[in-house]
Amino acid sequence: MVYQFLFEKLNVWIDPKELVKLTYLVTKEFPIEEKYGLTNQLRRASISVASNLAEGTSRNTNKDKAHFTTLSFSSLMEVLNQIIIAKELGFLNENNYQKTRTQIENISNKLNALRKVQLNK
Repeated sequence: MVYQFLFEKLNVWIDPKELVKLTYLVTKEFPIEEKYGLTNQLRRASISVASNLAEGTSRNTNKDKAHFTTLSFSSLMEVLNQIIIAKELGFLNENNYQKTRTQIENISNKLNALRKVQLNK
């Protein structure tokens, strides 16, 4: 695969992209009445994680890049909050909850490490 842009090479972006795919997969099983509620919110928040990282790579200063990494982390915490709620409402089974939560924990560690590097340059 040929990568044209920096963010496409970053594992810290690839993992959230995979989270988006997982989110779309698991939310297909949500009740139809949640289409414009929790389903939509979860999908948008997961997309925001990857999108903020992509946007941040185009910024010139490390402070600006760190800002977008922080926004990405904030969206990730929104996803975590929403999967907790989805599980408690019975929309998300234990297996999908654990799988998603594990991805979130992995991504959060990478985002925190990236932000530290960006702020210390």
